[in-house]
Amino acid sequence: MSFSSLPNLLSILRIILTVPVVMTLLDRQYFLAMVLFFVAGITDALDGWIAKRYSFQTRLGSILDPIADKLLLVSSFMALYVIRLIPLWLLVLIFLRDFMIISGTVGCFIGSGASKNDLLSPSKLSKINTVLQIILVLFLVIVQIYPVPVQYSTIFFIIIATSTMLSGADYAWIWIEQIILQEKKNPQ
Repeated sequence: MSFSSLPNLLSILRIILTVPVVMTLLDRQYFLAMVLFFVAGITDALDGWIAKRYSFQTRLGSILDPIADKLLLVSSFMALYVIRLIPLWLLVLIFLRDFMIISGTVGCFIGSGASKNDLLSPSKLSKINTVLQIILVLFLVIVQIYPVPVQYSTIFFIIIATSTMLSGADYAWIWIEQIILQEKKNPQ
């Protein structure tokens, strides 16, 4: 193993950590869930930083990283819904946005004739949304250990719903711009 494969290994570790994170959430082992989720969150920050800092960005990494994020976050939100820590409307909103992004990315990537060496890159709003979602999961687990008034959770849900919708709209705008650019290049 070379140092250049470390970002991809960190993404794979995040994928593997999804199972114990979900299991500990469902078992209401909040402290362990918090530690595991925090480690997974750190791997998310580290893999991107290492890849950019040392120019280790690869096509595989540009695919693995968002898959790891989606798998960890959606699975965690599903577990949080099952144990009644998030409302169904928020889970559905997050799931629909992620489904839209996956579908749109595949459609745009295939439709644009992109090379298999092109890197997929998240929008800035998507990165912010991912960080906020990670913070929400940690917050919800921490308040099971150290309770806070319920209105703080509601405020956080509204913030996440807003960032989720803005991020989804941002991707839709990016795709529209790409379609317009593609049409200008290849008028029919």
